Amino acid sequence: MSVLVRNNVKLAGNGSRSMVFAHGFGCDQNMWRFVAPAFEDSFRTVLFDNVGAGGSDLSAFSPAKYSDLQGYADDIVELGHALDIKGGVFVGHSVSAMTGVLAAKMAPELFESLVLVGPSPRYIDDDGYTGGFSAEQIEELLDFLDSNHMGWSAAMAPAIMGNPDRPELGEELTNSFCRTDPEIAKHFARTTFMSDNREDLQGLQARALVLQCKEDVIAPVGVGEYVHEQLSNSKLVILDATGHCPNLSAPDAVIKAIREFV
Repeated sequence: MSVLVRNNVKLAGNGSRSMVFAHGFGCDQNMWRFVAPAFEDSFRTVLFDNVGAGGSDLSAFSPAKYSDLQGYADDIVELGHALDIKGGVFVGHSVSAMTGVLAAKMAPELFESLVLVGPSPRYIDDDGYTGGFSAEQIEELLDFLDSNHMGWSAAMAPAIMGNPDRPELGEELTNSFCRTDPEIAKHFARTTFMSDNREDLQGLQARALVLQCKEDVIAPVGVGEYVHEQLSNSKLVILDATGHCPNLSAPDAVIKAIREFV
């Protein structure tokens, strides 16, 4: 099957360069609907769904292939080659920020710049590193998801989104989580929250913009600062926004920061 069909790729715009948007856990390409159109005048925008999400081909999901983030990075490289992308911009939200780093290191010709929105190379605290969660907290989170997908979605999505004064945002993320196949969601959650990609930050050739919300329960400010410090050619922007999904809660700020960067 063509990667363009498998990953439900949607193209817009008519620029000579490509800007690829990748969504985070429990989401799909619809999460970029407030951001991507702003770049259609100067880029060819590329939206896609990770295998197992949105309109992707669910039959293509392989627990073995997607047992770590490399499987998702392989898909990005395949997509980039299929669309003949060279010197493009990759915009990755949450866990897809790290898959973008992996893809850019595998195929440096694809992306000249990376925009990493709420990135975290490791969610679990370690010696000399604060990821935001203890190992016990992550296991409790994953056990809750394993036992009650719908209940986990209803409890976690509003906390991840933040912005309690705008409950419609939390409801949208809850509904997105609930639409995801429960078994795939459980697998991807474990792949995401057990990942450790700190060493992969070394040797990245592409320049990078780290977009960090001032309050984020999933990827605290210290994590964004760590990513910025580890990348030799990066810029850190702390957005005046809360929650883990500024592409929905503060799209104008995200657009402004990306425009200034590219």
